[in-house]
Amino acid sequence: MTQYKKLRLGLPKGSLQEATFNLMHKAGFHFSISSRSYFPSIDDDELEAMLIRAQEIPRYVEDGVFDCGLTGKDWIMENGVDIVEVSDLVYAKQSMRPVRWVLAVHESSTVKTVKDLQGKRIATELVRVTQNYLKKNKVRAEVEFSWGATEVKTPELVDAIVEVTETGSSLQANKLRIVETILESTTKLIANKKSWKDPWKREKIENMAMLLLGAINAEGKVGLKMNLRRADLDNIIGLIPALRRPTISSLADNDWVAIETIIDENIVRKIIPQLKRANAEGIIEYPLNKVIF
Repeated sequence: MTQYKKLRLGLPKGSLQEATFNLMHKAGFHFSISSRSYFPSIDDDELEAMLIRAQEIPRYVEDGVFDCGLTGKDWIMENGVDIVEVSDLVYAKQSMRPVRWVLAVHESSTVKTVKDLQGKRIATELVRVTQNYLKKNKVRAEVEFSWGATEVKTPELVDAIVEVTETGSSLQANKLRIVETILESTTKLIANKKSWKDPWKREKIENMAMLLLGAINAEGKVGLKMNLRRADLDNIIGLIPALRRPTISSLADNDWVAIETIIDENIVRKIIPQLKRANAEGIIEYPLNKVIF
């Protein structure tokens, strides 16, 4: 029986789980998992994965329990770990953009800046980062760990909170006002230092990083190809906002060429009618899984 080398991967369970599995799928890694399992199966015999809270992944990567893992910059900072940051992956639960940790107060609060929290109480999951932010601003305040439902704790239980947000809608729904942003965080692929020195593991991790970045680069983009007469080439190229320069290929009929390019999906509905009116034919739009620069 063939024995495979194994790369141990920590994946975030919870709010980031679905977005992570979707991204991994586009990158070419197909996971399946039952609702109560923490050990997803995968179509890669060299990969072994476990689901665990993103808050804990940096510590387990540092300790060598995992060779690598996906977690946030926020939890790397909070744990104060010594690991290798392999790649910055800009995706979150609801969007392909960073999340923010914000200092927020109830809309009735008189607090306008962090300076106004001198001697006050703040609740957050991100205790160490919050304490460092207060120290940087020369503010002495009590920071307590919040086990959840942080948005409802002000003003009855605490004077302010530090909470993560993508859109700010949850804060507004709980009648909270953002005072300051203390940290922007993105998801990162991180590696254990010893694992990173292993040539086989490093190559495996670097390959994963390349494919994940390719999947992120493809987000919101589509491929577009069409045929056109050479006489219309300059006019049609002027209509195409290419990712680089469009690929132009000759056809069997020397009077015709084919163009293929990548464009943002949100402009396709505008550009295809323009291309058709400029005499392009056989226009095909197709989805993309990965774009590797």
